Amino acid sequence: MAPRASWKGFLKISELALPVALYAGATTSNRVSFHILNRKTGNRVHRQYFDEETEEPVEPEQQVKGYEVGDGQYVILEPEEIAETVPESDKTIRIEAFIPCSEVDTVFFDRPYYLSPSGAVAVDSFAVIREGMRRKNVAAVARAVLFRRLRTLILRPEGPGLVANTLNFDYAVRPASEVFDDLPEMKLEGEMLDLAKYIIKTKSGEFNPREFDDRYDEALAELVRAKMEGREIKVPKPPKETKVVNLMDALRKSAQATGKAPKKAKPAAGKKSAAAERRKAS
Repeated sequence: MAPRASWKGFLKISELALPVALYAGATTSNRVSFHILNRKTGNRVHRQYFDEETEEPVEPEQQVKGYEVGDGQYVILEPEEIAETVPESDKTIRIEAFIPCSEVDTVFFDRPYYLSPSGAVAVDSFAVIREGMRRKNVAAVARAVLFRRLRTLILRPEGPGLVANTLNFDYAVRPASEVFDDLPEMKLEGEMLDLAKYIIKTKSGEFNPREFDDRYDEALAELVRAKMEGREIKVPKPPKETKVVNLMDALRKSAQATGKAPKKAKPAAGKKSAAAERRKAS
């Protein structure tokens, strides 16, 4: 059964507009989910809002959004006022620019979607745009009102279609400098770097999401099955703690675990090791 489109509209570039459909690229429907129950009755429970001063329940029709401007002071926004600020959608994804794929910073990625032509009439035009982007190795920056918000998207070729990622706004992304500025500049060389490069080389692989497993979700599913079948619940043993005493020793052990470790680099001809110099001085 074909998935249901999350959004339908038009993809527009200059004067060309073609009908397209947007499909969710990720879903949480397969995760283990729970309901909150009353332990005594086994019935489901529902959330209820209470006035923090009177402790009386507040019915939905009496609930309103407020923006705090001071201690206990709020600007009240009526539903109609909020609705009026929502931009009207013209059901159009407008391509504003094409940029090299190498310039796409994935830290801005929000939600993934698939974009495909909607109807046979748009297939040829869609294929021309997609293939042109693939040949030039570019991504498209686009804007559209999606799900009641104006959003920026990155479109990239993927097979016979396009992958669309909504982007986080700049104010929502924490600059890397906030985390990395305190890291010291270090010059690494010699055996330590050789061992690191050797480990990386021997552990090289390919990106294959089928190999990723959600161990927490799998454990929850097994717990549910065990309780349904009346089986004993086996608690997994925690992994043994490993203590790294010396970085070089840890790198050597890691290299040995991946295969035959590289030989230690010999001092260059005419140069004595630091240990030899110390022995001579003593």
